[in-house]
Amino acid sequence: MPSRSPRPARPRPARSRPARSRPVRVALPAATALLLAVAASGCTSDGTGGVGGTPGAHGLRDPLFPRAGNGGYDVSHYALDLDYDPAAHHLKGTAEITARATQDLSAFNLDLAKLRVESATVEGAAAAVNQAGTELTLRPERDLRKGETFKAVVRYSGAPPRITSANSDKEGWLRSDDRKVSLALGEPTGSMAWFPGNNHPSDKATYDIKVTVPEGQKAISNGELRTPPRTEGGRTTFDWQMREPMASYLAMLAVGEFEVWEGQAPAELGDDEEEVVRTVPVYAAAETSVAEESEQLRRRIPELMEWCVLNFGPYPYSSVGSVVAREGDVSYALESQTKPVYGGTDSLESDQLHELAHQWFGNSVSPKTWRDMWLNESFATYAEWMWEEDEGGPSAQEQFEAAFADDDNWEFPPATPPDESRISGDPVYQRGAMVLHKIRQAVGSESAFLEVVQGWAATHRHTNASTADFTSYVEKKTHKDLSAVWDVWLHGDAKPSAHSG
Repeated sequence: MPSRSPRPARPRPARSRPARSRPVRVALPAATALLLAVAASGCTSDGTGGVGGTPGAHGLRDPLFPRAGNGGYDVSHYALDLDYDPAAHHLKGTAEITARATQDLSAFNLDLAKLRVESATVEGAAAAVNQAGTELTLRPERDLRKGETFKAVVRYSGAPPRITSANSDKEGWLRSDDRKVSLALGEPTGSMAWFPGNNHPSDKATYDIKVTVPEGQKAISNGELRTPPRTEGGRTTFDWQMREPMASYLAMLAVGEFEVWEGQAPAELGDDEEEVVRTVPVYAAAETSVAEESEQLRRRIPELMEWCVLNFGPYPYSSVGSVVAREGDVSYALESQTKPVYGGTDSLESDQLHELAHQWFGNSVSPKTWRDMWLNESFATYAEWMWEEDEGGPSAQEQFEAAFADDDNWEFPPATPPDESRISGDPVYQRGAMVLHKIRQAVGSESAFLEVVQGWAATHRHTNASTADFTSYVEKKTHKDLSAVWDVWLHGDAKPSAHSG
């Protein structure tokens, strides 16, 4: 599974509403190759003649993606300096990675796909480099001590690849057929197509993303522009900053000709829920050919934000926006942090509330492992049910009943997809939303349910959370034993009675 599959269609009453490749290896001197061989054995010198650190794990043994991410360190910041030539499809990049060693470390891995590393340093000294498949191994000149903060700088270049997942979705670097638009998208592992990193949602970091492109094109990424775009020698540089922690799969980049609408949106309401006490800037972009038809939908962001803030609590970021591509450029919508990406105006209209809800659930509160993805999708799906109910459409109960009747939602429990190709299966979305509806019924009132929802978003703001964290939190918050809900609706294999739990 790569980028998020198109969201499964939700049955509902009709209603009108307004508008892996062969290893690539860097040639190494004999002495460097020897150092790497020693590092792989786990017996390295600490400079005093004794045994020092050991290599970090390549892969975090995620239950669905065991090779994703790497062990031995925790990244706090990525500073990316990228130069992209669309005509030649060539990317040149420098990644400065600030991290803390979580063990005595003799070597560590980063995830990088099909881009050639030209050089690397750790703490200013040249590091030995080895590339095999999507694993980039760096061997510092000296071992890193547990708890030590260090900087690694990787210089690389090449043609950023498109990545195809187990269920045939496309992620990584997506070029339109006419080569006018490039989109870098990353769920679950596509970010390794354009920068080296610890590619697992459990290692969140802040980002600076500087991108230089031909004059006349825009480069749009997460967060806010640090400075106005500057043009020199026929090329324009865009300098973006993502100040709040972000999982690597939520990093995005769009390059092409885009029109931009800017404004303000509510981000926090006062105690009386009428007064807006904080706003954030809106940066909504659309590819020029779909800009006019998407403008009114993009202008709905403040309205949708106000509804989300009212129901989910304060917005967790310092800006909000969107990127609308043409329908053929990408075949799905994705909740990229602060700027969800939509494949055409139909995707924008149907998915805008869903992807905005993800900014709280999935982006701010991120999964600890990919099996916890149902926590992302259940909340975003149930947000749609609540929105429809508030807008005079089918009630949440009616939508629950429609989802319950659909046998596709009972193929597996939402918290345990059987393999990576099913991570975006219907149960993750629809049956996950049914779990939330059962919690709402169990607590007895909408206000009590919203206290649970808002408390969950606030308690785990900008962190990672697991299914066990969620079930424990809900029971403590509600002072109820909800084991029947967990056993039947979250973990049960068989389809129950609609009134069970």
